[in-house]
Amino acid sequence: MRALRLGTRGSRLAVAQSGQVADALRARGAEIEIVIIRTSGDRLAEVALTDFGGKALFVREIEEALLDHRVDVGVHSLKDMPAELPDGLSLCAYPPREDPRDVLLTRAGGGLGELPRGARVATSSLRRRALLLAKRPDLRIEPIRGNVDTRLRKLEEGLYDGLVMARAGLERLGLKPEYAHALQVEEFLPAVGQGILGVEARAADPEALEAVRGVDHAGTRVQALAERAFLRRLGAGCHTPVAGHARVESDTISLSGLVASPDGRTVLTGEASGPGSRPEAVGERLADDLLARGARALLDAGGAA
Repeated sequence: MRALRLGTRGSRLAVAQSGQVADALRARGAEIEIVIIRTSGDRLAEVALTDFGGKALFVREIEEALLDHRVDVGVHSLKDMPAELPDGLSLCAYPPREDPRDVLLTRAGGGLGELPRGARVATSSLRRRALLLAKRPDLRIEPIRGNVDTRLRKLEEGLYDGLVMARAGLERLGLKPEYAHALQVEEFLPAVGQGILGVEARAADPEALEAVRGVDHAGTRVQALAERAFLRRLGAGCHTPVAGHARVESDTISLSGLVASPDGRTVLTGEASGPGSRPEAVGERLADDLLARGARALLDAGGAA
């Protein structure tokens, strides 16, 4: 079998994530070469992602390298991936999911209720912004970019009173900030795919597809398919807060989802469940329910933003 070139972003978190996948593949006998690819999202580190194509900017160059045969496998944070893939590419493996929750980081401890009135909370996510404002309209939500270490340093320097991040990213880097309050899924719904890595390859590369199949986790795959079908059916872009989280119990999958206005004043939520053998049907059914209850207006307003 040939050596597989694994494409990844160069941030410390991306390299750590890709390293986990590479180690799992090597443990199964594959020879792996890691190729660092600088993405548009990395080059535009100080601008709002929604102004320049959203989180897809962290994916595009890796997909181009796959299509150009410069790499054989790409590893992404699934929440960064658009609902539709380019022709010729396939999401072929989903390693076991990490903790999907968000965490509120502060310098003094406590949860959302303990933040002082008018506190400055940093996040680059429209979803997090909407959910924070829905619970605490008094908060001042401020944008933040940069890697995990940069964000933590800005919090420590007092530029913000709080910072919301994905717990999975902290765990993959082995970071344990002193004051980290987990925001429970039931109250603060995660992004679609949060905590999941997506392994992408060319659909016509059977050798690569066979190699990465060994790192696929069945339960995580079911969750990913349901959540991404929900996102795809909504037709949501990067200007509308959307969240979705699936749970698998025995042979049943349950999916929670929401669509919100950016100011958090309107939050539509819903639930759907069904057989684990049909995760995409569950995601589509939940999307149809929210669309029927007014989500289309929110999505259209976001698209015009």
